[in-house]
Order: sequence, then C-alpha cells, then structure tokens
Amino acid sequence: MTEPAERRPRKRVNYGAGREALLGAAVRVVARGGLRRLTYRAVAEEAGVTHGLVVHHFGSRDALIEEALTHAIRTSLSNSALEPGTGKTEDFSVGLTEMVESGPDLQSFQYELLIEARRRPELLTHLRALYEEYFEATRRELTQMLPGPVDEGLSRMVFATLEGLVLHQLVFGEREIIEDALEELRGVLRLLARERDGR
Repeated sequence: MTEPAERRPRKRVNYGAGREALLGAAVRVVARGGLRRLTYRAVAEEAGVTHGLVVHHFGSRDALIEEALTHAIRTSLSNSALEPGTGKTEDFSVGLTEMVESGPDLQSFQYELLIEARRRPELLTHLRALYEEYFEATRRELTQMLPGPVDEGLSRMVFATLEGLVLHQLVFGEREIIEDALEELRGVLRLLARERDGR
C-alpha cells in the first residue's frame, strides 16, 4: 500500500516547549475556524504532534480552552503597549497596531471566546477573571497619567475604546485610521489630566 502523496509531514515539537506549542496551535485553530473546530485532532494536526500528546497535556477539551485563553491574554498583555509604565500620555498604547498585525490570531481567538460565552455561560467565569487583568493594567496606567483617583467607569471606557479599535483593525485593517484614533484618545486623556490638575 502506498502512502497518500498529500500527507503532511509531522513537525517535531520540543517536549519542553510542547505545552506552549500546543496552546499556540489551539489559538490558531480557533482563530481560523471558531471554537467549534477546536478538537484534539485539529490541535494535534496544527502542532504536528500526535492526538495522544494533546490529551496527555490537557485531559479535557474544557481544560484546553481555559489554558489557551489564559495563554492568549497573558501573551497579549506581554506584547501590548497597554501598560508602558512611563505615565506619559504620548506613550499610552503606542505599538497597539503593531501588536494586532503581528498577532492577529491571539486577538481573534479572544473575540471568538467572548462570542461563544454568550452560548456557553460556563466560559464567562474564566473570561471575566482573565479580562480583569486587562482592566487592571488599564487602571494602573491611567493612575500614572491622571491626577486623582481613576474609577472603574473611566478605566473600562478607555479599555473598551482600545478593544474596539483592535477589533476594527482585525476586521477592516485601516492601520492609519486606528493610529489617528489612538492619538485622539491620547488627546482626550491629556485634556482630562489638565482639567484635573486645574481643580
């Protein structure tokens, strides 16, 4: 019996980096085909490993989803300029458009899970806990930029603006427009800082 000519050769995955490679593969599978396409076999094929290795590392599909979500958000946070830490409005979210261009699958994966959580409320607990990291990073950065306390409403509004711009860039591209919108947001934050200073 001859092997099919179209068969893809398996990629070799370093066992030490295997778990991260599998999480990255899960993110890509969901980003391209939605959560319904996430199976052990799809992840194994994407990573170039055996189906059994995926089962070994995660044990259940829910565990795979939860860990892939954690991986996606932590990777996004470490790659983003959401929290440069300088306290200067001109540095706020610089690099956001590059983050979207260099890691669109991470962003798509998170949006897929947000939509899926409307159908599967059990995902909401994990999403809420992990999104709190985004909210807190936004609040910390605003606290450095603005005099006085930063309440939850302001930090959520700013984060929602950033998230909407990321989604817009993912779907429509238009990087220049997103850059202009980010500069407008920085301008609003500068005005708010001056207004608070004048009180």
